[in-house]
Amino acid sequence: MKNYKYYPMITGLFAACLVISNILDTKIFKFFSLDLPGGIILFPIVYVFADILTEVYGYAYSRRVIWTGFGALLLMIIALTIVQQLPAASFWTLQKEYDDILGKVPRIVAASISAYFLGEFANSFTLAKLKLQSEGKRMPLRFVLSTIVGQFVDTTIFVLIAFSGEMAVNDLMMITLSAWAFKVGWEIIALPITLPLVKKLKRIENEDYYDRETNFSPFKLS
Repeated sequence: MKNYKYYPMITGLFAACLVISNILDTKIFKFFSLDLPGGIILFPIVYVFADILTEVYGYAYSRRVIWTGFGALLLMIIALTIVQQLPAASFWTLQKEYDDILGKVPRIVAASISAYFLGEFANSFTLAKLKLQSEGKRMPLRFVLSTIVGQFVDTTIFVLIAFSGEMAVNDLMMITLSAWAFKVGWEIIALPITLPLVKKLKRIENEDYYDRETNFSPFKLS
């Protein structure tokens, strides 16, 4: 395993954005006529990092970061559940508020884990294959296409698990399509920042990996 300068930093930021966005998802906010989960303001950054990781370091390194994020989500849900079950101090009267807000996080994280696991690997797999097919050309198009695939998988699974039974079917569909479009749009808007960053990172790390002989199994960590 190579000793890359910025790989650990990107891993930490990736995991932080993932965990924070899951807490933010406890709130649905209004954006013009759209109803969107709060985590959407931060979660698209996770996919930007995933694109950077796969494009520069390759699918295998991206896979390690995806599993790191998976572990961070599990740790959060375990910690929140334990604290929720601990008896409250006599002067602390916010147990109901804790249950109402953070008590929803385990279900949201369960939804996020399923969606994240499938969506992230779909995104990274698509990007790696497109890079081979295009011989490294058309990077902006590759980033957008991989995000379209990954975010569709992620958003659909997340909304179905997190909000089924709490909303009407029409509302579920509206949130899914709105969130998907928002995330893809976010990726497009971020391209003027993402593309120069990727090119600079390739120069600094002296790496531009092509997954020609990569084992694409999500479960192969070595």
